[in-house]
Amino acid sequence: MTNKAKEIFRSYLSEKGLRNTRQREVILDAFLAADKHITVEELFNAIKKKNPEIGYATVHRNVSLFCECGLADEMKIGTQKTKYEPKIGHKHHDHLICVKCGRIIEVNDSKIEKLQDKLAEANDFTPVKHRLEIYGICKQCR
Repeated sequence: MTNKAKEIFRSYLSEKGLRNTRQREVILDAFLAADKHITVEELFNAIKKKNPEIGYATVHRNVSLFCECGLADEMKIGTQKTKYEPKIGHKHHDHLICVKCGRIIEVNDSKIEKLQDKLAEANDFTPVKHRLEIYGICKQCR
């Protein structure tokens, strides 16, 4: 999936008239390797160990580009820092989010998916995408 993600990103950069740099490749590789919900700060800290020349602002700008081109999803959870997750190579899933610790549990239930389709059909609505987030308190925080 890394190659597909790189192709998508390179194509997007080209469309926007932006250069594909080694720093961008490093940031994308690190983001995809994290394979979890991650903040820009966490990603930056992982990158700076091997690439101290890459600044926080550069990481932040590129994560925004990942979202724009469809490689990442942004998750804003209350007052916590925004987290990002890779979209490429991941099947659709929903989230259970702990409002105390910020833990994110990925879930997928075919019954919920069918119910959403049924609701859309009953309302003569054609969904383009959807996101289900349930906020509560996880087992560790209770």
